[in-house]
Amino acid sequence: MASRPIRVLVAKPGLDGHDRGAKVVARALRDAGMEVIYSGLRQTPEQIVKTAIEEDVDVIGLSCLSGAHLTLFRKVIELLHQNNIKDILIVGGGIIPEEDVEALKEMGVKGIFGPGTPTSEIVDFIQREVGLIG
Repeated sequence: MASRPIRVLVAKPGLDGHDRGAKVVARALRDAGMEVIYSGLRQTPEQIVKTAIEEDVDVIGLSCLSGAHLTLFRKVIELLHQNNIKDILIVGGGIIPEEDVEALKEMGVKGIFGPGTPTSEIVDFIQREVGLIG
């Protein structure tokens, strides 16, 4: 386990204006002892990566309900690679069709959590994965 709290950036890329689920997840992560930065609505991939670097996060949680998850998540991952950042765990949630899950995992999204996923499952996943990479 990490010697400091796990730092998580919860971000809403794109034009999606609904953030209730992201706020619920952010609160659950905080209640589990993680330091959570919520970037707010309508963030560009560039803003998300800049914040992740500035805040020295262990995890980026991307939430997307707009259907643009493949494009937006790919851009965040490309920008991380361009900045030579390979040790940030990427997880995603929102309305993500089952047929897109494998493509997201292939591009580097380690965990995908849809509506109704218990927050304890997300907490456990992040703690387990960061314990392996942290």
